[in-house]
Amino acid sequence: MKTMVQNGVRGALTLFVFALVFTALMAGTYALTKEIVASNEKRAKIALLAQVLPKGSFDNDILADAITQDAATLKQLNSEPGAQIFRARKNGQANAVVIETVAPDGYSGKIKLLVGVAKDGAVLGVRVVAHKETPGLGDYIDAAKSDWILGFDGKSLTQPEADRWKVKKDGGAFDSTAGATISPRALVKAVKNTLEFVAAQQGALFGGQ
Repeated sequence: MKTMVQNGVRGALTLFVFALVFTALMAGTYALTKEIVASNEKRAKIALLAQVLPKGSFDNDILADAITQDAATLKQLNSEPGAQIFRARKNGQANAVVIETVAPDGYSGKIKLLVGVAKDGAVLGVRVVAHKETPGLGDYIDAAKSDWILGFDGKSLTQPEADRWKVKKDGGAFDSTAGATISPRALVKAVKNTLEFVAAQQGALFGGQ
């Protein structure tokens, strides 16, 4: 009986030491790789933002120069909690913003977007960052598979006119293709909504340093 107890204690101690060593190794690995992972994530985020901004158009730390959207903005842009607005600066002057927004009415649900907008209100670029659209039909809005989304570049609330911010099927200025109208329609609406937000918040977004 005594031997059994001793063996049990010895086994428990062995498991404890193993768990302790494993935890220490994991903690050490995390400490060693934490900065590398954070650096890689930062570079990936900057690269994504740069897709909707002209090359060389900013020289600030764009991730640090971000505004977390408040409740009213989240509602207006249909964004999700934690969504941000990134300000791009050149020589200290804000000349563009990149806005995380959502088209809520995609064919299969929400379509998450990045929309780059210049200080003059023109679209600099739009990218879909997440969606659940049907494979094939959803390809239409993916910049890696189609150039359709590049059609937003240079557009503004006056070019085309406000009532032309629709797909052609609805009497608007934006192309779509047979069988793939819902997704483009949702994106056109979301981008226009973003431009309206920027126009209304021009002073807050570009006026301060």
